[in-house]
Amino acid sequence: MSGSRVAIATDGFKGLEDKVSAFFGMAKTYTIVELAGEQIKDVKTIANPAASYTHGRGRTVVQMFVDMKVDTVVASEFGPGASVILEQNRIRKIVAKVGEKVIDVVKESIAV
Repeated sequence: MSGSRVAIATDGFKGLEDKVSAFFGMAKTYTIVELAGEQIKDVKTIANPAASYTHGRGRTVVQMFVDMKVDTVVASEFGPGASVILEQNRIRKIVAKVGEKVIDVVKESIAV
């Protein structure tokens, strides 16, 4: 994942120490990790702009990631609608365990 931008569905604003959220579109936050080679270049956490939506969360979040040039997303579960939109935008999905630390997910992803 050299030179990539990874968005991880998370539960809070703890950056690399945060935990993977249960669902992609319903995550409270997303931790965005920018990689340069095998090094972490930048980390930021953003609130889910669609958290209060009853429908269309996945579409809104995916469009945000497209605009941010994210190429990989990580969550413990992806709904069918979000999965299709991610595939249409050529954004790779990685499934992680609920509660797994962001830093561990990033390290495992770099090794792939």
